[in-house]
Amino acid sequence: MIRRVGIEGRYGAELIGEGDLLRPSDEHVSPLLPLTTDWSVLLPTRLAALDYAFEQRLTQYPELARSLVGRAIQRSKNLAVNMAIVHQARVDVRLHMLLWHLAARWGRVRSDGTVLRLRLTHAVLADLVAARRPTVTTALSELTRRGMVRTDGETWVLPGEAPSDLIAFATAATAQAGDPPAN
Repeated sequence: MIRRVGIEGRYGAELIGEGDLLRPSDEHVSPLLPLTTDWSVLLPTRLAALDYAFEQRLTQYPELARSLVGRAIQRSKNLAVNMAIVHQARVDVRLHMLLWHLAARWGRVRSDGTVLRLRLTHAVLADLVAARRPTVTTALSELTRRGMVRTDGETWVLPGEAPSDLIAFATAATAQAGDPPAN
């Protein structure tokens, strides 16, 4: 699922998947800003409603409570990684980093690379990397041309191993494009 939060028509987005905890009834995180929130389902999804009765029974199982807190903390860490990604200067770098980040969460390693089975349109990717859809299309074309990603729209293949130094990748991408290095 995609959760989008917007102010004045500009959106930040979060990809929510297996194991993530959410509380859609509690969307008023910043009462002083005119936020809009919407959700999109990318794939058939099953949810578990953890209601008041569940909360009462949870007190009998502290290890389960600890696990749920751990999942909530992991979601906040994933959001922090996404924030770091969207602060990269180049959209192709942002996309490459995002795809490897998602692959670490939900990908499977095969002989031809790491496979990520997610229906990610260029518009969804644009929301996830804080870019415009046409810019994402251009950046994905460049990543494909350079052999760094293959996709049919629902399956993404990241050839080889994850880059050990993504900052070096970002610097090389900038140098290859002839742009001055970003700070």
